[in-house]
Amino acid sequence: MANSIEVKDLLEAGVHFGHLTRKWNPNMAPYIYMERNGIHVINLYKTAAKIEEANEALKKIAASGKKILFVATKKQAKDIVAEKATSVGMPYITERWPGGMLTNFVTIRKAVKKMSSIDKMKKDGTYDTLSKKEKLHITRLREKLEKNLGSIADMTRLPAALFVVDTLREHIAVKEAQKLNIPIFAMVDTNSDPREVDYVIPANDDASRSIEKILSYVVEAIKEGLEDKKVEKADEKPAEN
Repeated sequence: MANSIEVKDLLEAGVHFGHLTRKWNPNMAPYIYMERNGIHVINLYKTAAKIEEANEALKKIAASGKKILFVATKKQAKDIVAEKATSVGMPYITERWPGGMLTNFVTIRKAVKKMSSIDKMKKDGTYDTLSKKEKLHITRLREKLEKNLGSIADMTRLPAALFVVDTLREHIAVKEAQKLNIPIFAMVDTNSDPREVDYVIPANDDASRSIEKILSYVVEAIKEGLEDKKVEKADEKPAEN
């Protein structure tokens, strides 16, 4: 990994702060270092190892040209996830998880296509022929679709993986991915169940600094995968001539 993971950096970002001990999930015990002032402290050596493990897998997915869908609707994570996912051209959900986003993907795609058809109407002049009331209705519909689905407009097929911040909050997304055997990568805090996740990154999922730090490593790995894909494509070109 180009961006090596330093435990010191994780510590400075507050990645080690878990939840109150009374709110813990016992299945997180292997990732807990100690208890301090009624709060569980996460073992950052294990976090670093788990980031490495997750990143290797994410790098391969990115290199294969498949999409990783980022999911984070909590306030502290929304903007960070939107920015990081956009930087590597990956789709994301930061508003509200649309029920059936994965399990009923065909319907979701229809809604996205509706958005495209409205854009087409504006370009070809059809929109201008509508009444004021119809225009208002279409504009509002377009805004609603953009807010909820704009970030996945280019996702034409199911993602190859999900990256989730806070599995408890995003439990519907987790359940849908499990149903379809889509691998789940996630920041998992001490109050969550790591057994629901394929690639667990034990970490504080409540503080923006912690989320920012973990996401910066993850995005770096995806960038490397995308670079590998570019190199592979360039190498294939002479063979085609």
